Amino acid sequence: MIPREKDNVVYIDSDSAPRILHAGEDFEYEQLPIGTRVIYPNQPIRGLPHPDAAIRYALNHPEEMEPLYALLRPSMRVTIVMDDISLPLPSMKLPDVRERVLTIVLDILANHGVDDVRLLVANALHRRMTAAEMKRVVGAKIFNRYYPDQFINHDAEDPEAIVTLGETELGEVVKTHRWCAEADLNIYVNINLVPMDGGHKSMGIGTTDYQGLLAHHNPKTMLEVDGYMDPEKSELAHSGNRIGRVLDQHLKVFHIETALNNRMYDQSMNFLAKNEDDFSELDRLAFQSLRWTLKKLPRAAKREIFHRIPSPYEIIAVHAGKTEPVHSKILAKNYEQYCVPVKGQADVLITGIPYISPYNANSILNPLLVQVMALGYIYNLYRGSPLVRDGGVLIITHPLFDDFDQRFHPSYIEFFHRCLTETRDSFELHRRFEREFAKNPTYIEMYRRGNAFHGAHPFYMWYWGDAGRARVGKVICVGAENEHVPSIMGWERASTLHDAIERAKDLTKPNPDISMLHLAPILMTDVSV
Repeated sequence: MIPREKDNVVYIDSDSAPRILHAGEDFEYEQLPIGTRVIYPNQPIRGLPHPDAAIRYALNHPEEMEPLYALLRPSMRVTIVMDDISLPLPSMKLPDVRERVLTIVLDILANHGVDDVRLLVANALHRRMTAAEMKRVVGAKIFNRYYPDQFINHDAEDPEAIVTLGETELGEVVKTHRWCAEADLNIYVNINLVPMDGGHKSMGIGTTDYQGLLAHHNPKTMLEVDGYMDPEKSELAHSGNRIGRVLDQHLKVFHIETALNNRMYDQSMNFLAKNEDDFSELDRLAFQSLRWTLKKLPRAAKREIFHRIPSPYEIIAVHAGKTEPVHSKILAKNYEQYCVPVKGQADVLITGIPYISPYNANSILNPLLVQVMALGYIYNLYRGSPLVRDGGVLIITHPLFDDFDQRFHPSYIEFFHRCLTETRDSFELHRRFEREFAKNPTYIEMYRRGNAFHGAHPFYMWYWGDAGRARVGKVICVGAENEHVPSIMGWERASTLHDAIERAKDLTKPNPDISMLHLAPILMTDVSV
């Protein structure tokens, strides 16, 4: 028996059961080699016993600012800005944290004679939320009062809605929505699901336009990021901070940030968060039942089921006030929930890909989004050093269907099948194609009038994987249903995990150090090398 390093870190021995690997919307058993290190998420931190009281306390005891009520005066104009549907993932059981915060904030505003209030979704170049999605996150009462004239999605292509505030010391353009520029007070309501969320990124990136994003959503910046989840080492975060500080010089912004625990599954599905060695007989029956059901359902029905199951997340921290001190306290809580100490890097990292990403809520996880989950998010779930060493092998499990949502991701289809088949080099993609897509009138119209991601967005998704792509020696996909999709992305395809590991040995060593991330819920690794 190989001893446990910690409750979250388990080594497979000859008596251990096979592990569950996520493969798209199905679940499969795969036998892991003896000695494989399996890393499990931390248990959920207990939620605040009285979240509404905690929100009120934060508003009345803010960080380095006066209390919210002291900033108010009758007849002033207030713009409340909030995160879009990309947070949290999956959607949370009602009431959504935005509804909780807004209910209290709007009550305070009304009590102080503030009735000129507008609500803005900070979606930048993300797709517009549908009316039903907007209603769900703020609740029927707030939705019915403000929608559609005083509760809108940000429109980065509306020239009348975008205001230029200036530039940073490095020449980065600072823009925001006119509602924010003309407000006497801006209140930002944030959900900090992972450490790359929140802070100056919320206003500085969420309310800008394509030109404003050029400063940091580009291949050069992405390659200079040493861990998206460690803001101190992220050039993306540094650029966002410079932009946010200029924005704060021009606008009065009161930030409200919240952190959630990782309670992703309710009681009926909680077995998915467990170590399989600890399964009860009831857990095994539930797993087999779920597995049997998923195998019988068509692909679209599987997606529909999972997107309709909300997560019982709980608020574990809420702070308000000045941007940076608020964000610092929320980041500390994020790390407390997610970080698992791990000794040593791996030659081979095995991971499943969750069915949802920040960019496919109520939609399809297309191949480009599988790529950004693998090389953008999962690879970067670390502080300090990556879990997989430079030149190592990343093995993912996913069917990699050639399947795209034409309503939400129209520009992704052309990007994937036209641009990536010509080049995978991000600098060449940026130079040859990005502006064409960004200025395509059809894509602009679908972004503005429909619910499509902006024409430039698929380029960001590819750039997002650049840091991982530059450092990982090879990516192998287990279970891909065809050859051409992994080939377009420069990946290899394997039919079994055993086959993938044998191929990984060709690049690493005959007996590689293998680790597996047991996702989901979310976890991060603190790797000591």
